[in-house]
Amino acid sequence: MKLNRRDCLVQSTWTTGALAVTASALPASSAWANDSGVQTLVQHHPAKAKRVIFLFMHGGPSHVDTFDYKPMLIRDNGKDLPFELPPQISAKPTLLASPWKWSQHGEAGLWATDLLQEMNKHLDSLCVVRSMHTRGQSHGQAVGMVNTGSDNFVRPSVGAWISYALGAGHPDLPAHVAIAPATAHGGPRNYGAAFLPAKHQATVVGKNGQIGDGKIAYLDAAEGHQFDLVNQLNRGHVQSAGRDRATDGAIEAVDLANRMRGTAPEVMDLSKETDATKKLYGIGEKTTDSFGRSCLMARRLAESGVRFITVSSGQVWDQHGNLKNGHEKNAAKTDLPIAGLFADLKQRGLWEETLVVWGGEFGRTPVVQGSNGRDHNPQGFSMVLGGGGIRGGITYGETDDYGYYAVRDRVHMHDLHATMLHQLGVDHERLTYPYAGRDFRLTDVHGRVVEEILES
Repeated sequence: MKLNRRDCLVQSTWTTGALAVTASALPASSAWANDSGVQTLVQHHPAKAKRVIFLFMHGGPSHVDTFDYKPMLIRDNGKDLPFELPPQISAKPTLLASPWKWSQHGEAGLWATDLLQEMNKHLDSLCVVRSMHTRGQSHGQAVGMVNTGSDNFVRPSVGAWISYALGAGHPDLPAHVAIAPATAHGGPRNYGAAFLPAKHQATVVGKNGQIGDGKIAYLDAAEGHQFDLVNQLNRGHVQSAGRDRATDGAIEAVDLANRMRGTAPEVMDLSKETDATKKLYGIGEKTTDSFGRSCLMARRLAESGVRFITVSSGQVWDQHGNLKNGHEKNAAKTDLPIAGLFADLKQRGLWEETLVVWGGEFGRTPVVQGSNGRDHNPQGFSMVLGGGGIRGGITYGETDDYGYYAVRDRVHMHDLHATMLHQLGVDHERLTYPYAGRDFRLTDVHGRVVEEILES
């Protein structure tokens, strides 16, 4: 098909307008690689989990105020840290004990403060990795690491890699959904596909920790003929100019969005849930309603076949000052909904096949910043895992006596990603994609599966 200048202008106008309808299915443009783009199911070994729900506590909750018990920090409160601070820290070297009370919980007796009282009730089902470390003293770097495995380059997100490896679990739903993701600290790159085919980018609901109306933008208002027109124009472009990754990705995304019109609204309709279930998540209560609806939607998407779901708190866990008030406010919004999600997954038989990960991009310093805050700490912090073949009621690894550096059984962010893929039946060293002259992996050239936290 040969197009003149007028045809090109008409095509450009219609395509630009119609693609707004599928903006949530194709949130950002992607680079492309010269390969066939054929999707095949990757299954290197038997999977223990079918899906992942990542509860992203954006901003960095304090490990020494939640799950990393440090008696010496309590004992030496107000004294100087007995070793040098890491570089790029604006905190004082003065130790700051947690303002919350520590106690042991469950049959396993895991230590935790009373900040997250509802989550504490599930500690016998959870594993606390206390020896996490990562790259990135700033939010942008560390958020990139936890979501993409890179602190500086644009790379495919974890969800995009999982979508690429396993494909969608439902023919009319995406494999990858981001609920209330941030627009800052990388924004779309944290749920994007980068050089992977565009269809592996996340479909987005809400933004910045708020689920909003709980709908995919533009989907309800879209008409079938709009999708048909966009695909007709895209395929005409392919006939005239040849195939390329960007056009193939656009066609796939538009096709998916068209199919989603008949399935997604029903799956995402929370009104179908019982009053008891809504209460479990704190829906209807002012403080917990938004995050509760995000968590309930995550459960509905999970049971419908979505492979990777991120639920973001918004960048609220960043208390450089007012630690006690800030963390308590964040806990009040998220603690009950998260515990509700755990309980709901368990009662529906989904817990064993769903890997749940809770945590932020880094932890906080055990020393004070200002008069009552904590600075960023990528040198040592905690992540909580449960379900999906993870051993419950255990801790793994240690930070030093004050909770600053990971010192024993250290777990890097690449190790966490390798373990997540492993539980889905995917070998992180064999999941590769050719781009720019070499094969890329989520874990780059690093990463090990943390076998010690896995059920036998």
